[in-house]
Amino acid sequence: MEKWDLYTIDREKINHVITRGDDVPKDLYHLVVHVCIFNAKNQMLIQQRQSFKEGWPNMWDVTVGGSAIIDENSRQAAMRGVAEELGLKIDLENTSPVITKYFSEGFDDIYILEKEIDISKLILQYEEVQAVKWAGIEEILDMIGLKKFIPYDESFIHFLFHLHQVNSLYQK
Repeated sequence: MEKWDLYTIDREKINHVITRGDDVPKDLYHLVVHVCIFNAKNQMLIQQRQSFKEGWPNMWDVTVGGSAIIDENSRQAAMRGVAEELGLKIDLENTSPVITKYFSEGFDDIYILEKEIDISKLILQYEEVQAVKWAGIEEILDMIGLKKFIPYDESFIHFLFHLHQVNSLYQK
């Protein structure tokens, strides 16, 4: 059973924990992370969710996403998620999310990384991921249109690719 810490609107952790699947109490929030890994060709590593997953079965999604568990900060949750779902160790200790998206029940910290990865060497978590591949923005937008990708707003996908390009400029 996955347990989540709860926070105030100001991201102050309170002494209250819920179990995944429970309703988040009104005016409280939980922490979610997404990691988007790009390569130098401006392609995003995307994953296909397992057919038996409760939410969005068989759909493609960004590299990794998930909720922080009890006593985890954002970076720890992101590193754990990538390690669990892809068998890939990343170091985010000195990295901040590039943006935080607020939603009705929480905060979603989004990390953008550029990393060359041989996807044939990834160890996919059977419970979560059935496949991975590199995809450019047009392919992802086509997949959204064909209802094969989680239905993010197209402007959000454009924004992720734009953030990658901006990040790449500052890394050079």
